[in-house]
Amino acid sequence: MRFFIIDDDPAVRSMLEQMIEDEDLGSVVGEAEDGAHVDNTLLDLKQVDIVLIDLLMPVRDGIETVREIYSGFKGKIVMLSQVESKDMIGRAYSFGIEHYITKPINRLEFISVIRKVSELLRLHQSLRDIQKSLSALGLGGTLTEKEPSSNEKSIITCGNYVLSDLGLIGEAGCKDLLEMLDYLFRYDSEHPLEQGFPPLQETYKQLALKKLGPTASEPDLKKEVKAAEQRVRRTVNQALTHLASLGLMDYSNPKFEQYSTKFFDLSDIRKRMKDLENEDSDSMSMIRQNTKKFIQVLYLESKKLMSQQ
Repeated sequence: MRFFIIDDDPAVRSMLEQMIEDEDLGSVVGEAEDGAHVDNTLLDLKQVDIVLIDLLMPVRDGIETVREIYSGFKGKIVMLSQVESKDMIGRAYSFGIEHYITKPINRLEFISVIRKVSELLRLHQSLRDIQKSLSALGLGGTLTEKEPSSNEKSIITCGNYVLSDLGLIGEAGCKDLLEMLDYLFRYDSEHPLEQGFPPLQETYKQLALKKLGPTASEPDLKKEVKAAEQRVRRTVNQALTHLASLGLMDYSNPKFEQYSTKFFDLSDIRKRMKDLENEDSDSMSMIRQNTKKFIQVLYLESKKLMSQQ
């Protein structure tokens, strides 16, 4: 990854560059002491992937700079600031930043955020490359043998967006969760979900049948169902940890406020926050997640996003 750092404190710029180099996260290809010195032409010239930007700067602050560059910038923007105002953070997210990190910067948090953002960028690039290759072959950019409808494309796109917000891009269970969204969308078109979601085990079984084919033996189906359950449980557990860490660092974080009590019970969120605060890794695996609730909320959130397009 290629980074550009915008911060009026040279010590902070130096520290960020050192962390990026020490952890092999990429290389710093440019820096500036104020947003007024940065535009899309400069970022394109340096082929920047990730912009790290301070919020408060003397001439043009971070929010104004993000608003200036966002529409023409193909990479991701991570904001760093001592400001903890809920309204200010909300404005920053509304203008297009990917993450907000509160100063003083926690090294582990910074590394975790940058790795997730980098993984998201690689995923988007891979999808673009696949679509270009398919278009060159005259396949119109389709990714499956059967061309999905525009709504089916949207439910997967929106699901990817929510999973990204939950810090899950790159987790093994993401593919299973997106397959579930596709199945639930098809099911919803034939059996309105006002009558209830299909049983979770039936959803897993349908995914296994799709993966292994209708001729798969019962033992093979059971094995695949069990493997998928484990992948999804681990992914849900990671979502809980990610949201709890956001809440621990900034209780007014917009993503924490938006998702934490939708996807999880408040008691589980508080317990995971306590575990993280006490660095109690042994007890973190003891919380039994409501996987069914998580999947249903993921579908409803993705469908709501789809309706807003």
